[in-house]
Amino acid sequence: MRNEHRRIDLKVLYFGTPVILLSTENPDGTTNLAPMSSAWWLGDTAVIGMGNRSQTAVNLHRTRRCVLNLVPSGLVAAVDRLAMTTGRSPVPDTKSAQGYRHVHDKFTAAGLTPRPSTEVAAAAVAECPILLETALVAAHSLSGPGATAFELRVLAAHADPDLVIPGTRHIDPVAWDPLIMKFTEYFGGGTSLHASRLSESWRMPHRLTGDHAGSPGLTSPVS
Repeated sequence: MRNEHRRIDLKVLYFGTPVILLSTENPDGTTNLAPMSSAWWLGDTAVIGMGNRSQTAVNLHRTRRCVLNLVPSGLVAAVDRLAMTTGRSPVPDTKSAQGYRHVHDKFTAAGLTPRPSTEVAAAAVAECPILLETALVAAHSLSGPGATAFELRVLAAHADPDLVIPGTRHIDPVAWDPLIMKFTEYFGGGTSLHASRLSESWRMPHRLTGDHAGSPGLTSPVS
């Protein structure tokens, strides 16, 4: 790599972030499930970012609870089935123009299984090996993108025993293979995994290699 740089106004800053399925409770008591990939952790605090017009944001403001279902790379197809769906009805004009459609039962649409949570009304995703039940601590409006950063406290964590180092309370980083969103494309283990509907919707100019070459896309605005 050349030791040179040039200034560039980058359109997308998704250098590599974990994909999460976010569970929130709808007004009718059902669970909305939405993929997102703006998240980071420090201690028992998680910070997530999402668009203000999403059903997820509306639900989270109202209930102040959600489940962060951490997605393994093997669930990439299920995540992509939700990528162009929204729990909002009617669908906001901007999302409709991008090709989003309203789906109320996200679990069925994705082919995933709900399981009861212990501290949160919304259901968790049984297929996700790491589940974090959280409470909203604060919401911070972000200038510019019409989005909010939500500060969450982890109330309860659940993990597949196969991912836990025996005799400890630590996740084995070798056994845990998270699904990563990198510039609106899906990656696991450094390899492109699946053609991304969102990338196509956002008209990203990517040129992938391997099985998904030519596939023109999950970003922070969730639904």
